[in-house]
Amino acid sequence: MSQESFSNLFEEKTVSISKIKPGDKIKAAIAEISGENIFLDIGQKSEGVLAASELRDENNEISLKTGDSVEVYFLSTRRGEMIFTTRLGSGQTSNTELEEAFHSQIPVSGTVEKEIKGGYQVSLAGTRTFCPYSQMDIRRVEDPESRIGQTVTFLITEFSQGGRNIIVSARKILERERAEQRKELEKTLHEDMRIAGTVTSLRDFGAFVDIGGVDGLIPISELAWGRIEKVEEILHVGQQVEVIIKKLDWNSNRISLSLKATLSDPWDSALETYQLGSIHSGIVSNLMDFGAFVTLAPGIDGLLHISKLGAGRKIRHPREVLEQGQEITVRVEKIDLENKRISLEPEDYKGQKTKTENEKQEVDTEKWSPTPSTSMGTFADLLAKGQKNKKR
Repeated sequence: MSQESFSNLFEEKTVSISKIKPGDKIKAAIAEISGENIFLDIGQKSEGVLAASELRDENNEISLKTGDSVEVYFLSTRRGEMIFTTRLGSGQTSNTELEEAFHSQIPVSGTVEKEIKGGYQVSLAGTRTFCPYSQMDIRRVEDPESRIGQTVTFLITEFSQGGRNIIVSARKILERERAEQRKELEKTLHEDMRIAGTVTSLRDFGAFVDIGGVDGLIPISELAWGRIEKVEEILHVGQQVEVIIKKLDWNSNRISLSLKATLSDPWDSALETYQLGSIHSGIVSNLMDFGAFVTLAPGIDGLLHISKLGAGRKIRHPREVLEQGQEITVRVEKIDLENKRISLEPEDYKGQKTKTENEKQEVDTEKWSPTPSTSMGTFADLLAKGQKNKKR
């Protein structure tokens, strides 16, 4: 790499520094990798020094090369050299350096050794510290033992008694990272955007999904086209999903997502299956005073108006002849794709409606609020059962 091109790269990737003090975070260009040291061009006459061990991966390899940029913290000056770190704790670290990390909020690397009362014992390069359970992650740690033996990056939140009492937090690091990620997401995310995410928690009302630094909510109504009783029927924690952003409200920290919107709308092909006069089996999903809603397929429900029930006799409520969750056979009387409505009648229904009944059925259809259930039975059996109960 020529001197001119390196200078251009440096201008693009580093910060010009006139005065630097311990704890300052800068972006520097790698000038040279030499043995166990990495020399950094920090925009001053002298170069900074970073321990190569901090950038080695699990295979003892350094993926970065000369000219690449790296974010580092200024730690101190030793024997005329400016020492930098991506984090403390990768080697032997003195109490003085840990105290400086506390005051300057420099990240420290520590190993979770064991569980103790209220949290974990963490070793920072041989120094014993404490991390409360609530500070190990942004979210609740479901399996505390799983963290034992892990190497984690922390911030020191308390340093007292000459280093004999040190409290650390991994949560603070994660919150800092997410704040930076959020700034970038605010520039790129927009409504109706399709994005990948990871399910982080399940609630009765829906699922929270991490979409790269912020959490969004998939309401239970947006999980599938059909009615869902429990979120666990569709998702599990840790599952990778693709969702559509329905609403973004950065001021209120609310992001509404939809899994359903990534799936084919069953109504798009409804006319092919539910043609006028066709016969289908369905499940009674809800009973209203004006009729019964019948689920024909996930996301496809039709209305069986009360005027079609009773086998010729007048009934006051559909529950006199039907029960939620029962299987019945129906015929498609009318389909309205634009409003996603299907009017049904019993398979063996005979008779004609008056104009008033037609108008009433259309009005009643707008009151739809189906509720699914699970039991089974035939329409004929239920009708007979209803009549038998009345005789009693």
